[in-house]
Amino acid sequence: MASRASFQQFTATFFEECHELISDTEQHLTQLKDGTGDSETLNAVFRAVHSIKAGAGALDFGQLVEFTHIFEATLEKLRSNVKTCEAPVIDVLFQAFDILVDLVRAAEHGETLCPDVTREAQNLLLAIFGEAPRTDAAHHSAPASQSGPATYAIRFEPRADLFRSANEPILIFRALSALGTLAIELNTDALPPLEALDPEDSYFKWRLQLETEAPLEDIQEAFEFVADDCLLEIEKLDGEQPESEQPAEAVEEVAEGLARAVDADAAKAGSRLSSIRVELDRIDRLVNMVGELVITQSMLTQEIQELDTRQNSRLISGMEVLAAHARELQDNVMSIRMQPVKSVFSRMPRVVRDLSKQLGKRVRLISEGETTEVDKTVIEEIVDPLTHMIRNSLDHGIEPPEERIAAGKPAEGTIWLRAEHRGGRILIEIEDDGRGIDADKVLARAIEKGLVDADARPSQDEIINLIFHPGFSTAAQVTSVSGRGVGMDVVRRNVQALGGRISVSTNLGAGSRFTLALPLTLAVLDGMIVRVGAQKYVVPVNSIVESIQPRKADIRALMGGSQLLNIRGRFVPLIHVASAFGAADARIEPWSGLAVVVDTEAGQQIGLVVDELLGQQQVVIKSLEANYRHIEGVSAATILGNGQVCLIVDVDGLEAIERRTRGQDLQGGHHAAPADAPPLDAAIVC
Repeated sequence: MASRASFQQFTATFFEECHELISDTEQHLTQLKDGTGDSETLNAVFRAVHSIKAGAGALDFGQLVEFTHIFEATLEKLRSNVKTCEAPVIDVLFQAFDILVDLVRAAEHGETLCPDVTREAQNLLLAIFGEAPRTDAAHHSAPASQSGPATYAIRFEPRADLFRSANEPILIFRALSALGTLAIELNTDALPPLEALDPEDSYFKWRLQLETEAPLEDIQEAFEFVADDCLLEIEKLDGEQPESEQPAEAVEEVAEGLARAVDADAAKAGSRLSSIRVELDRIDRLVNMVGELVITQSMLTQEIQELDTRQNSRLISGMEVLAAHARELQDNVMSIRMQPVKSVFSRMPRVVRDLSKQLGKRVRLISEGETTEVDKTVIEEIVDPLTHMIRNSLDHGIEPPEERIAAGKPAEGTIWLRAEHRGGRILIEIEDDGRGIDADKVLARAIEKGLVDADARPSQDEIINLIFHPGFSTAAQVTSVSGRGVGMDVVRRNVQALGGRISVSTNLGAGSRFTLALPLTLAVLDGMIVRVGAQKYVVPVNSIVESIQPRKADIRALMGGSQLLNIRGRFVPLIHVASAFGAADARIEPWSGLAVVVDTEAGQQIGLVVDELLGQQQVVIKSLEANYRHIEGVSAATILGNGQVCLIVDVDGLEAIERRTRGQDLQGGHHAAPADAPPLDAAIVC
């Protein structure tokens, strides 16, 4: 049972490493295709394929080993400058890489790909150097031989430090057993007394006899990882048969002994590892516990603030130290969950390649900001939305080559995938240089489907946002790619469930840009507690620029009742939090309270009018989507030290509410701008 569990653990680790290698390899191949790669880039591709092959051989994934053997051989010749990496060659490498991804996925799920699929890619690789294509009878590990089976005598004497290089003889013996009939003789003469034994050293020596039809190169390949850490002699016996043959059980007995030695070696060497793999569930439980610790610490801090400082100075000092330690603990725990978006971005090139081929389009994907870090939970949830949006840009945005040429554009379209931190959030943009969104066409389709009244006059933004309506599609016919209207509405729901939002900007004939604004983490944030009337709210500290007490002379009124604040010669729109949320007993005039100036996702600034600032603290994020419903202007909720539920302000959501309210008031025409107010256009730009 323990052996089976260990095998499953090794297999799981192998596939985790495969996914990481695949992610890196796709980037390297893209660099080669774009001309930004060099010889080291090709070396990195070779090492990745080589590593996958080695692991697959150790775990007996035969189909994967067979394919990676040919893939690796081709890459080795390319590294030797036998063939230059021209565009057609890179295309073949991409095709082979796609098959490699499918083979890894199939092995992970215990499946086998159709041989015709892998054979086609193998033959394309072989054709690069004019080699004959493989047939059903051909197999790299046991090719047909004109002279029949041969017997080899192998002397294998590892150096003492073999295990320190993470090498395992058991894997070598398994690889040799796959080539033919293997006989093993173990020499333990160098084994010291138990008290002198070092579990990190290797003491065994072996004499092996192998009867096989495989060529000598395949035998040597089994030892390639230990070639520098052992004495190795391989001698062909000219048809002589082994003196004795040990059954498979004997091989397994030696293997089990080696496995125990390797386990002991790994246990002692574990302390030297620079990194370890930890299940995400364990980290999630740790984050939740730290979150509860923060809530408890906030509660105690609030209680201690009411004590006499002279009589409880040591207690207060101790709580300050505890708060600092809790903050450091939380920062360290959260950093464990932070990962670069590269793991998501690396999946998109294949989506683009496959779909562009299916649609008959030429498209290039450019990724930027792949090192931008975000919470692991957020990363897992944005894979589907990004895939939908990339497919949408390819299908609806990018035109066919002939249409692009007729419009004066390059035949090859471009999609940009960007990520960056801004205002305490992560912004992910998907932009294309396609045909853009035709608002008239969208409106006509919406009227046809009864989503908009025929005499309605919606704004440009309202029309564009109709593409997120469930069941809405402008496709003329249903295809395997689009037309059912079940893409963008799913994207919006998934993004909103994360406490984020999605916005669209488009230019007819020039392209479109979709922007996802997502929280960096779903666990905690630094917040500024503000009071508005009898209510308390949390404003994310990362979005705060400054807080000031306005003077009456610095306030300007606009048409529609909106106000601007003059801050050192520049005008910032004001938003009354009390009006947006209906808070009672709040101060009405801005100069009687405070204005908290915050950054928006668009890079602009607005001022939030509040009564007072109560202080900064870390807060644990509780989802409103999961526990109640989506509320515009609110991103989430938290629990304060006194047990009170407090809403976390969504700055851009408040701005959207204000913008909509201002538009309705302007249509009513009840207000006029004062003579000294700046022009309305200038106010909107601020």
